[in-house]
Amino acid sequence: MSKQTTISKEIVFEGIGLHTGNRSKMIFKPSGANTGIHFIRVDLPGKPDIKADWNSLSAGTAVRGTTIEKGDAKVHTIEHILSACSALGIDNLAIEIDNNEPPITDGSAKLLAERIIDAGIKELDAFKEIYVIKEPISFSEGKTKITAYPSDNFEIDCTIGFEHPFLSHQQAAFVITKETFLKDIAPARTFCFDYEIEALQANGLARGGSLENAIVIGPNEIYNKEPLRYENEFVRHKILDLIGDLALAGKSIKAKIVAEKPGHKSNVSFIKEFVSKAVLETEGKISEGTVDTQMQNTEEKIINSAEIQRIIPHRYPILMIDRVKLTSDPKKAIGYKCVSGNEPFFQGHFPGQPIMPGVLIVEAMAQTSCIMFLSRSEMKNCLAYFMAIDNVKFRKTVIPGDLLEMKVEVIRDSGRKGKVKGEAYVDGKLVSEAEFMFIIVDREA
Repeated sequence: MSKQTTISKEIVFEGIGLHTGNRSKMIFKPSGANTGIHFIRVDLPGKPDIKADWNSLSAGTAVRGTTIEKGDAKVHTIEHILSACSALGIDNLAIEIDNNEPPITDGSAKLLAERIIDAGIKELDAFKEIYVIKEPISFSEGKTKITAYPSDNFEIDCTIGFEHPFLSHQQAAFVITKETFLKDIAPARTFCFDYEIEALQANGLARGGSLENAIVIGPNEIYNKEPLRYENEFVRHKILDLIGDLALAGKSIKAKIVAEKPGHKSNVSFIKEFVSKAVLETEGKISEGTVDTQMQNTEEKIINSAEIQRIIPHRYPILMIDRVKLTSDPKKAIGYKCVSGNEPFFQGHFPGQPIMPGVLIVEAMAQTSCIMFLSRSEMKNCLAYFMAIDNVKFRKTVIPGDLLEMKVEVIRDSGRKGKVKGEAYVDGKLVSEAEFMFIIVDREA
């Protein structure tokens, strides 16, 4: 189990804030175990200390940046700092600041991350606490959808799109590690469209923005002299922001986050939902009321992706389930499929309007049925073949970002032959249904 960390020595930053235009000086200082990351407004009476977690979020101010507050004291646009700390594994840090917004540097987290690495990371005599989940957690708001899936890593799969010829669609996915963050995410800069600038400034935002610290997008090009650092730099910056906003959980996270059109407002709403349903794991022990990847109790078993691949022979690109829950009823099971924008079938089905093929939804229900039967000890070395598929209906489309939930139930079980009814849901709404006739055979030696 990993130990908590802080930085080895102080770091000083000075510069202008992106939205307020205020100049500030920040000093990052080492902090003790279990203190978390907190900002100290040294310019105000009493030096208010504001902890950087979801409890300190400022209502209504998470449109173009994330703000925390304590009483009348606020600190704006903290997401880049939290992103660097989270990805580099910094759990505890005291940040003294003499104004209400940190320096934006070049609009990315590159300098912040590099300075933290240069200062050194120090282990503390306490174990990390990590938020884990046993079932998906979803949040939807307008065109935004964010879902967390159980995972042994911290992963982000993000898709963005705008009604703009230069940025109609971008997608990227990463397992978030120190190395990946430094190489693939931290250098990605914040951005806006040229037509937004006047409105932003009229609303008291982007007063410190310039071509030195933000990418400005015109109708068919960018205005910056520096070229894009990545072909898909815009979605990478959205991932950078999302990492920072997720850090408001106050603890590390193990989950796969699939986000479609995220923004600060939806990010912070999602993290509140996530924290309310996730549980903390410390030193490999899971707190009361939670489950491990094997058993919740004698009546429920969770089959993770690695176990699924030991039970059935399906592999990429035809493996259609990520996790299966076996219930107290041996004739029922629930499968889960995280429908990512990365799915290979979306390249041709259909360009510009991705829809999951109905036959693959049926396949996902069939694979869930396979796990229900083949996870039994007496069927350890068996395969399931489907003999017939009847009464198939497709009711709604399934698109990137959806959580597909397959509920299967045995209609008839004659040992090695039988019939199963499957239903697939998204957000509690039925999207497809079918019935399967199957036969179970021994694997060839």
